[in-house]
Amino acid sequence: MTTARILKILATAGVALFFTLVAIGNLTDYGSNFAFVQHVLAMDTTFRSPALMWRAIDVSWADHLAYGLIIAWQVATALVCWIGAIRMAGRWDAPAAVFSRAKSTAMAGVGMGFGLYAFGFIAIGGEWFAMWQSHEWNGQPSAHIFLTIAGIVLVFLNQKDEDLPYDI
Repeated sequence: MTTARILKILATAGVALFFTLVAIGNLTDYGSNFAFVQHVLAMDTTFRSPALMWRAIDVSWADHLAYGLIIAWQVATALVCWIGAIRMAGRWDAPAAVFSRAKSTAMAGVGMGFGLYAFGFIAIGGEWFAMWQSHEWNGQPSAHIFLTIAGIVLVFLNQKDEDLPYDI
């Protein structure tokens, strides 16, 4: 029983570390992924179907705004996940109801990460901006990996916790 709680803490910390490293990478090497955002929004490497190209955004300030929002969300996700992992770690040996309440912050943080990839990269980037059509700037395969990891951690965190034996 304690093993499951420790694994929930570690899984949340793993998601927190991932988003921390992604955010640091985007802040310290702004240009690399900024180019990705620019090309996805401009839709300049898609099939360029006239029926879809009205969606394209080719304005520098909008590119910076979108990228800034993504980075801010990544930072916020990392912080909320770290707080969630710390809250759970501080209550790992508490009664199930107390540990379960401590998980709420972790679930919010992992849910934020899930939302970024489900909405931002799969739905908006992938479908609205037809990112899937680009051979050079298609981030969907990576987004699916991150979405899967976050989804598995969310399901795991949502599992019911049982009370621990008294002799821990």
